[in-house]
Amino acid sequence: MGESHTLIGGVTIDVKDLKGKKVKIIRPMTDKEKKAEGWAENYHGTTTVIELEDGTLLYPSCDEEGNGLGVLFCTTSDGKQIAFC
Repeated sequence: MGESHTLIGGVTIDVKDLKGKKVKIIRPMTDKEKKAEGWAENYHGTTTVIELEDGTLLYPSCDEEGNGLGVLFCTTSDGKQIAFC
């Protein structure tokens, strides 16, 4: 059974729907994308966007309500810890 998550606007996505999708690019969020989230005026920093080949955009928020930019952390297979800011 998949793990469903309800998104802003009541849309539900099952995590399994992302399985097999390929990353096109990892890049900073654009000003246009920040503005679309309502973050442009209050947040002058940036956050990382993982853009998939089908146009899906994944990016962190500071909380589950989408109140601002977030930082994406990862641990590599050799144990290095990285923060994408």
